[in-house]
Amino acid sequence: MSKKIGLFFLVIAILVSIILTATLSYAGTNEKSIIINPITNMPDDFIKGVDASMLPEIEKNGGIFYDVNGKKRDCLEILKSHGVNYVRIRIWNDPVLHEDIKDSSGNVLYKKGEGVGGGNNDVKTAISLAKRAKAAGLKVFLDFHYSDFWADPKTQTKPYQWANLSFDDVQKELYNFTKQVLEDMKKNNVTPGMVQIGNELNNGMVWPDGKTWKESSDTTIGGYDGLTALLTQGSKAVREVCGKKTKIVIHLANGGDNALYTRVFDKIVEKKVDFDVIGLSFYPYWHGPMIDLKSNMDKLVDRYKKEVVVAETSYAYTLEDGDNFANVFGAKEELAGSYKSTVQGQATEVRDIMENVCRVKSHKGLGVFYWEPDWIPVKGTGWKIGEGNAWDNQAMFDFKGKALASLDVFKKVSGNQKKIKTIAKEVLASKLTTSLGKKLELPKTVKAIFTDDSIKEVNVTWDKYDETKLDKEGTFSINGTLSGSNLKAVLNVTVDKNVLVNPSFETGDTTGWNITGQTSAASIEKNAANAKVGDNSLHYWYATSFNLNASQTVTGLKNGKYTLTVWSSGGGGEKSNTLYASDFGSTKMTTEIKNTGWNDWHQYTIKDINITNGACTVGIDMAAEAGNWGNIDGFMLTTSDSSSSEPSPTPTTDKIGS
Repeated sequence: MSKKIGLFFLVIAILVSIILTATLSYAGTNEKSIIINPITNMPDDFIKGVDASMLPEIEKNGGIFYDVNGKKRDCLEILKSHGVNYVRIRIWNDPVLHEDIKDSSGNVLYKKGEGVGGGNNDVKTAISLAKRAKAAGLKVFLDFHYSDFWADPKTQTKPYQWANLSFDDVQKELYNFTKQVLEDMKKNNVTPGMVQIGNELNNGMVWPDGKTWKESSDTTIGGYDGLTALLTQGSKAVREVCGKKTKIVIHLANGGDNALYTRVFDKIVEKKVDFDVIGLSFYPYWHGPMIDLKSNMDKLVDRYKKEVVVAETSYAYTLEDGDNFANVFGAKEELAGSYKSTVQGQATEVRDIMENVCRVKSHKGLGVFYWEPDWIPVKGTGWKIGEGNAWDNQAMFDFKGKALASLDVFKKVSGNQKKIKTIAKEVLASKLTTSLGKKLELPKTVKAIFTDDSIKEVNVTWDKYDETKLDKEGTFSINGTLSGSNLKAVLNVTVDKNVLVNPSFETGDTTGWNITGQTSAASIEKNAANAKVGDNSLHYWYATSFNLNASQTVTGLKNGKYTLTVWSSGGGGEKSNTLYASDFGSTKMTTEIKNTGWNDWHQYTIKDINITNGACTVGIDMAAEAGNWGNIDGFMLTTSDSSSSEPSPTPTTDKIGS
């Protein structure tokens, strides 16, 4: 009997252990006790907003939302209970298919008149959602795209009904559309607190009428004159219906790019466009480090004396996918974004964005909007009709609609809880590539994961290493210790045959390269998400047609055959774009570069470069149309004969110009 009792209690103990383990595991997955440090001196009226434009479509297709306790509730009520106080709502002119969509056999897949997807955000939907938001105690921020579908820096398609109108008539239609929508909202007692005239206007809107560059020299529309004329009509309509109480926002993407904002807003201010707020999109995994956002906002406040608001930001809470449709955020974006893709990491990113806006000069930072926390994976609610949701791992609800603990960030940043010190808990392995015989310059910092799942640069002290390892091709590791910690760091060093200096622009500048032509068209983009190798790449773009050449000359080479490669991605459309090798003792060799899309990287190669004079010049040379853009990365010039035992002299690089 005693054995049976003992066995019984053993079984009970095991079951309790399993339940506790499962409970702890569940709590860890949902991270109920995450770190959210308060932000001191945050104004009571600081905007803690979200864009919830997909919500009606999600609910229509069966999406259900639950609070953190698993109770079914209205999504907007859940958001409000977590501290959200503002809702941004996008509006498209006529979001329906204007012709049938057929498959390759001619069968009609989607009929003319059906919704385009992505929320189908027409006027009726916008007003209905605005009424719900107001009933939930939330203010409304209306976002005019002036398109029938998504508008962003790469796509600003004119509404179908305006397609064949003169520029004068397009201005009238934009004014009338804006005024009518706002009058309808006013009648429904949902006058917005802010109105955005166009969406992410880096390159203008309502193309080609409001494109920041003219399509050709003989056109009478486009350019900044066209853009500012359209903005003026939109602002005029807002003032006539809403008066001064409603703030007018003009919004760009790439929130860390001060040169972009200065270029665009100088023209807008010069033309005396009426507006109150500069809106910025800032996704840290696309737009660079947070310090660039803060610096840009401060400079904009100094220059234009306007308020600023982060109109879009987001971050992933997981790398998993909820609907088998590839997400835009993956492991590469996690590293570039400087936060772990966890519930804690998501909360920390939002908190840090809010703190940076709160600290903007002259108290001009209004607040932050999180882009689509409601966009959970529900069939039929993809970014366009017939496709899935590439944003589901950046929602603030899990794949089944349950609120994540990260939603607490909106409330707790204004709380009185004691601040928790965060410390490094893990060091990420670092990589460094160098050329044969070159002296190694060790990095002064490494990336470490902190207890709030932020990823920061921390000083490191490296151990001594065997310098003879730099004299032969291969890999080896160097150990180090994190400053102020017992955590260990590892640097994985690759010694390769690449004889080029700064081949992937990891110095953060054009050291080693000679840039000629329209030099202002070229810049170093410090964004790992838009790079192929490392964190940086050479980016090009210009508003008018341009020529650009980036070259490097290497001397002191062993004669023989070499191979040149480079990675490239971009929008395409250049008049000519070539990779070349010259001045090596024979005829110049080239290969054509054909870009096929953003982050659609292709490697281009020139083989059998027979160097007979111990030198070679390599580079890219292009003649581009207005608005052509792309990224170049990962140059390599290596000997084709790796079997030779003849020692090679250390190459030297001749940099021409600065």
